[in-house]
Amino acid sequence: MKNDEALLKVRDLRTVFHTRAGAVCAVDGVSFDVKPGECLGVVGESGSGKSVTFSSVMGLIRSPGIIENGNIHFEGRDLRQLSLNELRNLRGRDIAMTMQDALTALNPSLTVGEQIAETIIAHDDTLPGGYFRRRQAVRERSIEMLQLVGIASPEKRLKQYPHEFSGGMRQRLMIAIALSCRPKLLIADEPTTALDVTIQAQVLELIADIRAQLGMSVVLITHDLGVVSEHCDRVVVMYAGQIIETGPTRELIRNPQHPYTQGLLASLPKLSMRGQSIQPIQGQVPDLINLPPQCRFYSRCTQRIADCQQIIDIRSMTPGREVRCILAGEKQS
Repeated sequence: MKNDEALLKVRDLRTVFHTRAGAVCAVDGVSFDVKPGECLGVVGESGSGKSVTFSSVMGLIRSPGIIENGNIHFEGRDLRQLSLNELRNLRGRDIAMTMQDALTALNPSLTVGEQIAETIIAHDDTLPGGYFRRRQAVRERSIEMLQLVGIASPEKRLKQYPHEFSGGMRQRLMIAIALSCRPKLLIADEPTTALDVTIQAQVLELIADIRAQLGMSVVLITHDLGVVSEHCDRVVVMYAGQIIETGPTRELIRNPQHPYTQGLLASLPKLSMRGQSIQPIQGQVPDLINLPPQCRFYSRCTQRIADCQQIIDIRSMTPGREVRCILAGEKQS
């Protein structure tokens, strides 16, 4: 694969959950690329479709959910055409994903060492033959992974269970398991959820350091544009199942074009605002069962005009910069 080609290419992805109340369109027409070696930030409120998008990429959508449309290509391979066994071989080896809640994602009945070894044995074809040589190689790799993510006394930790780890250590363990087969793409879904500020910074720096060491691509799913501004090369902003703005991080942060992105940035606390109140985005995300026949941000937008009462398509502003707003371009500084 050439360096300028996308590692992951998603086009017009649509994922729907059919419930008794109606069809929930969780992801609607999403398209994006992840380039080799880059860190892509995916931002949006809870319920915007971030996690469902990448669960779809990983082939983890189950009934009542279904991928109704779209193309998902990884290194040129159409993931939607792969068998379940082929997907299982791909997951963990070439693409790895860490889930939001490490405690519930880890198996409480298996030791830390068993959970790391499980991934290595399933996906590493370079392990030596023979039971004892193979077992020793897996143990050495497991210790190496714990050392890589900064967990002290790895030999001792292999024998412990997830409940014996702190929240920050469990996140590190999730990353160690995900990286145990040196994947080309790591999808980190809210890796700092429920962690204090100090541990959040450590986990994010860890991901950045490992990305630099291994040369892998990273997708960082978060609701915090502050985190994205420090760690990501490009940003995708999602709202109500759609991408509403995308572009290089520095450019998007400096000059946000969509009112929703502007609202997210305005809601971030800043030292320069000491003594001032934070301005939240008013209103609620629209019901995904009964989506409005207009711009999905219309009811919450303070800049709306009469022309916004229609379905708005995403459009290109400059190379690599797209916005789903008819006023975009008029607000450039």
